[in-house]
Amino acid sequence: MDTVEQLVKEEGAVPSEAALVTQWLTQFEATLHSGNRDVAASLFAADGHYRDLLAFTWSITPRQGAQEIAALIVEKQAATKARGFAIAPGRTPPRRVQRAGVDVIEAIFQFETEVGRGFGVVRLLANEPAKAFQLMTSLHELKGFEETIGNRCPTGEAFSRNFGGTNWKEQREAIAAYADREPVVLIVGGGQGGLSLAATLGRIGVDTLVVDKYPRVGDCWRQRYHSLALHNDTQLNHLPYMPFPTSWPTYLPKDMVGDWFEAYAWAMEINFWTSTEFIHGDYDEAMGVWNAVVRRADGTERTLHPKHLVFANGLVGEPHIPELPGLTDFKGDKMHTTAFTNGANWRGKKALVIGTGTSGHDVAQDLHANGCDTTIVQRGSTMVLSIDPSAKLTYAIYNGIPIEDGDLLASTNTKPMVKKTLQFATKRMLDNDKKIIEGLIARGFKFTDGEDGAGHQWMVRTRYGGYYLDGGCSQLIIGGNIGLLHYEQIERFVANGALLKDGSVKPVDLIVLATGFLPQEVVVRKLLGDEIGGKVGQVWGFGPDGEMSNMWKRTAQRGLWFAGGGFNNCRQYSRYLAMQIKAIEEGLMPRPACR
Repeated sequence: MDTVEQLVKEEGAVPSEAALVTQWLTQFEATLHSGNRDVAASLFAADGHYRDLLAFTWSITPRQGAQEIAALIVEKQAATKARGFAIAPGRTPPRRVQRAGVDVIEAIFQFETEVGRGFGVVRLLANEPAKAFQLMTSLHELKGFEETIGNRCPTGEAFSRNFGGTNWKEQREAIAAYADREPVVLIVGGGQGGLSLAATLGRIGVDTLVVDKYPRVGDCWRQRYHSLALHNDTQLNHLPYMPFPTSWPTYLPKDMVGDWFEAYAWAMEINFWTSTEFIHGDYDEAMGVWNAVVRRADGTERTLHPKHLVFANGLVGEPHIPELPGLTDFKGDKMHTTAFTNGANWRGKKALVIGTGTSGHDVAQDLHANGCDTTIVQRGSTMVLSIDPSAKLTYAIYNGIPIEDGDLLASTNTKPMVKKTLQFATKRMLDNDKKIIEGLIARGFKFTDGEDGAGHQWMVRTRYGGYYLDGGCSQLIIGGNIGLLHYEQIERFVANGALLKDGSVKPVDLIVLATGFLPQEVVVRKLLGDEIGGKVGQVWGFGPDGEMSNMWKRTAQRGLWFAGGGFNNCRQYSRYLAMQIKAIEEGLMPRPACR
C-alpha cells in the first residue's frame, strides 16, 4: 500500500482525513504485530496521551508520553491480540477539530481482540498526522456474550401462549423473589448508577438484584426538595437502552425522573427489592462470596451470598452535620438539606441557609419564593455559572453528533487533558457570566473559578461540591432580596438565631445546613468494617493513576465495586463494569488474588 506521504509526493494529492486516519491505523496494527516498541513510540506525539477501557488492560488505565504508551500496548498485545483496526462505519466520520487548544484530526475506529470487539478514538496532530496526540481503546462487547438486544432479544417462548403454565408476570415475580437461589451480583442503591448497571448486567446474562431503602423505585429522586430539577440537558441524561421521550422538557423535574426510574426498572426487567436496607456485610474468602445482610420492610433480615457487591448509593455518604458553635442551643427548627421539602411552612418567618453550593442556593430560593425572609451564609468561596449557556459548554463535545459517539469522545481524555479542556471551557464561562459574577462580588460574594481555573467540573471530580448552577438565586442575592452573610461574621449560634461578632443577634426561626455529605469511604467502614474500608481507601476523587479512585473498576477488596456519578457517567461506565464482572464469571479474566 502506498503511504500518504508517497501519494502527496508523487501525485500532489491532498489526503482526506479518512485517508490519514486509515494510514495511521494500518501502521499501528502492523506495529502491534511486530512488537517493536520504538516503532510504536514513533506513532505518538512525545507528550501523547492514551486511555484504555478494558480492551488491553482489563481496567481503566491511562498513560502519558510516547514511550510509556508504547511499552504498555506492546506488552499487553501478546494476550490481547488486537486486530482489524479500521474507521468505524456509520459513526461520526473523521474530522478536523480542536481539542484543549490542539488542532487534531479526530476519528472513531473499530477493532477486535481475542475475547471481544471494541471501539476507539484517535486524535492525530493536524500538522503532523503521522503521530497521534491522543488514543483511546474501549472494549464494547465480549464474543459469545453479546447483549440480548435487537436481533438477539429473547423470543419469549418461556411464557408466550404457555397454556396451563405460568405467565410472564408470575415468572418475573418468582425470579425477583430469589427464593431458590442467590444473586451473582447485589447492587446497593437504585438510582441512575444502580439501574444502569443492573440493566446492562441483565442484557449480558448476569443474575442481578438491586436493593434500595425507599418504598418505591425512583424515590431517591422523588423524596428530594420540592423545586429540584436536573441542571443539564435531558438529551444527555439517557440511561442505557431506553432513551427519554423526545417530547420531554429540556430540564427534567425530580418527579419525572423518579417515575421514569420506576418505568425503566419494569421495562428492563430489573430484579428490585424496595424498602430493603443493606445492614452490613463481610467477605468469605474461602467461598468467594459475600455474607450480605439486608433488612426488609417488615423488619425481617436475610443474608444474601452474592459473588459481587456493588455500592451504587451515590458518590457520598450520610449528611455532614458539622459541630458549629452553639448550634445545639438554637431553639428553632434546624435540618440538613436532605430533610428539606419546601418553604411553605416558613412563610412570614426568617431562615438562615448555611452553605452556597447548588442545594444551598436552591433551598434559599425556595424559601424566599414562599415568603420567608432568607439569608444565605457563605463559608468558602464558590463558583457560580449559568445553566445556559455556560454549563452547556461542559458537554459541547456532544454537539451535532449521536450520543453514542459523544460518549466515546468524552471518555478519551486522561487527567491532564481533562484539566486543560476544562480550563478552556471555564474561560468561556467567565466571559459568558461576567455581569452576574461582578454583581455577586460587589455584594461581597466570594467567587472562585476553581483549581487552576479548571472550574466546577474539576470540583465535581475532586470534592463533588463547591459550585452553583444558577437557577435564579444569584440575581436575588445581587438585588438584596436574599441576604448574604459570611460565616466568619458569626460568633456562635444562640437560642433565637446567630450572635454576630459585632454583638448583634440575627434572629431566625429556621437553620438549614447545606453542608454536604460525609465521604463514601465512611459508609464503607460502617457497613463492611474497618479492615475492608482501610483496604479499599478513598472512593471518588483522583487516584494516583489519575483516574477516579475505585470507580467502575476492581478494588483492593475482591468482589467489591463502586458505581456512581451523573447520568452520563453511569450510562458510559456501567458497560465497562458489567463486562468486567461477566469476564470474571466466564473465566475470561482471572479473579484477582485476595489482598
